[in-house]
Amino acid sequence: MSDNADSIDTISPTEAWSLMQTDPGVTLIDVRSDMEFLMIGHPRGAVNVPWIDAPDWVVNEHFVANVRKALLGKVSAKGRSSSPLLLICRSGNRSHDAAEVLLREGLADVRIIACGFEGPLDDEHHRNTVAGWRFEGLPWEQC
Repeated sequence: MSDNADSIDTISPTEAWSLMQTDPGVTLIDVRSDMEFLMIGHPRGAVNVPWIDAPDWVVNEHFVANVRKALLGKVSAKGRSSSPLLLICRSGNRSHDAAEVLLREGLADVRIIACGFEGPLDDEHHRNTVAGWRFEGLPWEQC
């Protein structure tokens, strides 16, 4: 872990959805693969910018640039110089890695959505049963 690990804010899925409803400047980036985003589903309003993706499954060398493009034109309703950037993945690990890089590259107000879209595995090795965006019953869609 880097020294930035302790400085990354975590927000609950419910808090994230509430923030998205009250601040039009919020950007929600889903860092999962294209396949996960499309086939498993994603939070309503999320933009997909994969951290790692098929076919090579290596860190996306254009990740930061693609996130910056997704942020273009976003203005916070709260009058801040930067708008909140929320990251979500399956359970929180990829979001954390992506947040570290974004913070190191100078982006501000980066937050991770706790437990991700599907949450951790339960005792039966199933997801969506313990925590996460879908577990909380928040709006999501599937392509």
